[in-house]
Amino acid sequence: MLDLAGKVVFISGASTGIGAAAARAFGARGAHVVVHYNSSAKEAELVAADVRETGSKAITIGADVRDSNAINKAVASAVEQLGRIDVLINNAGSLVKREPLEKVTDELFDDIVNINARSVVAFTRAVIPVMRGQGGGNIINVTSVAARHGGGPGALIYAASKGFVSTITRGMAKELLADKIRVNAVAPGVIMTPFQERFTTPEQLEAFRKTIPMGRIGDPDECSGAFLYLASEQMSGYVTGQIIEVNGGQYMP
Repeated sequence: MLDLAGKVVFISGASTGIGAAAARAFGARGAHVVVHYNSSAKEAELVAADVRETGSKAITIGADVRDSNAINKAVASAVEQLGRIDVLINNAGSLVKREPLEKVTDELFDDIVNINARSVVAFTRAVIPVMRGQGGGNIINVTSVAARHGGGPGALIYAASKGFVSTITRGMAKELLADKIRVNAVAPGVIMTPFQERFTTPEQLEAFRKTIPMGRIGDPDECSGAFLYLASEQMSGYVTGQIIEVNGGQYMP
C-alpha cells in the first residue's frame, strides 16, 4: 500500500478506540493524519504524537459533531494546515445511553441520530468541494454490525442510526462517482474500546462473546486493515458502495 504515503487522512472520532488505531496505522504507512476529537484533547494529542514518531505529519482538531458549523470549520482548518484531504473516515459515533424504546426521549433520539448519522452527512458535505477540486477522493463511513441485527439491549436508536449510515453509503457511492470519489464503509462487530467499557456491562460483553464464532471480542487494530485497503487506490480502486464486515463471524450477510 505504498500509494498511501503522503495522503492526508481526516479521521473523525480518532482520539480513542477504532479511530485511534486507524490513525496510527495510516501514519505507519506514510499518510498524514487529522486526528479529530470532541472532548478528549489529551488523548488526541497522544495519538498524534504516535503518528509523528513514524515521520508522518499529524494535527489535532476539536469539534462537536452535533454542530454542522463546527464540522465545516474543522474541515476548513485541516485544509488550511495540510493543504488537502484525500481520505475522510466518518468514524465519530456514540450510543450515548442505553434505554428501552419507551424511555427514549426526543432529546436522546436527537443526540444519537445527530452524532451517528447527521455527522456523516455534514462531514461529507464539507469535503465534497475539497475532493472535487483535487480531482477525486475517498470516503469511508463506519457503520456497525448493529445495523444488521438491530442492536443489543437498549441500543435500538443507535442501531437504526447505523442502518442510516449503511444505506447512505450506497447512495453516496452512486452520487459521488461523477466527482471521482469512492465511498465505502466498515462495519465493526463487538470491539473492545472505551465505547464498550462505557456502555456495556461485563455480563453483556460475555453474552455478546458467545454469539461470535471466533469466540472472542475484537481488538481495534483488527479493523485497521479494512480502512487501509479501502483507502488504497492500488488495492481497492474498483471498489465502491461496499460494506466490509469485521465481526469475527458474528454476522455473515
